[in-house]
Amino acid sequence: MNIELNERVIELLRTVYDPEIPVNIYDLGLIYRIDINEEGDWLQVDMTLTAPNCPAADFIVLDVRTKLETIEDFKRVDVNLVFEPEWTKDMMSEEAKLELGF
Repeated sequence: MNIELNERVIELLRTVYDPEIPVNIYDLGLIYRIDINEEGDWLQVDMTLTAPNCPAADFIVLDVRTKLETIEDFKRVDVNLVFEPEWTKDMMSEEAKLELGF
């Protein structure tokens, strides 16, 4: 795994927010998988939402894809929206829990 690319992906994911929640999607625990192929030119991300009927779903997924596509190393970026396992508050980072008062 290319650690520098992985860190860049996480850095960009931390700039994506659900408009209704003041915590980024990475620290919310909405990113389930980051997979970069051996050549370092194909990124696959599995992510979820806090609720399947999230009104900002299209905006969030588009924001993720758009930001990740700015990494020039990647010839292909796939963002997969998944709902298993179901997201729970336990998936949030400690910082996110503090920010949201949990």
